[in-house]
Amino acid sequence: MRLTAPVVSLLAAGLLAAGGGHAQQPGDVPEKMPFNTPYGAPISLQNAQEAIQAAIAEANHRGWQMNIAVVDSGANLVTFARMDGAQIGSIAISEHKARAAAKFRRPTRIIAEAAQKNAALLSLDDVVASPGGIPLVENGKLIGAIGCSGGTAAQDEVVCDAGARTINK
Repeated sequence: MRLTAPVVSLLAAGLLAAGGGHAQQPGDVPEKMPFNTPYGAPISLQNAQEAIQAAIAEANHRGWQMNIAVVDSGANLVTFARMDGAQIGSIAISEHKARAAAKFRRPTRIIAEAAQKNAALLSLDDVVASPGGIPLVENGKLIGAIGCSGGTAAQDEVVCDAGARTINK
């Protein structure tokens, strides 16, 4: 995808500036680059499966059926679980949320908040503007991300957070 000047401006104003606690004003230049966690080695299958199991335990505790995906630092699928009864349409969404969280190095909640301020962000490739995707960071490096779908955005995020806590300590 060739980035045009308007797209670059949208990225700079929306995605890159989102999450700082306030909307960036024109002319504001942050001292540090937001969401600049370096990419690390890919998550191991064992760690990915532990994150999925923690997410499943949380979903079971709450009586929710979820689809849960874990991707590595390159946004490639490592493992996936579809709980019994989870809606089929949410399979791809859980994977997409995980990929977006890894590629953009931020929770998809931040992307959703930025998209509320600038709907044009929704037209960019690989953008997911719904909570439920969380980067997985180990020793200060992004090793992957987890994505959950099947419930409301808040339910998806709660389940994902349980899985992410196995890595993000």
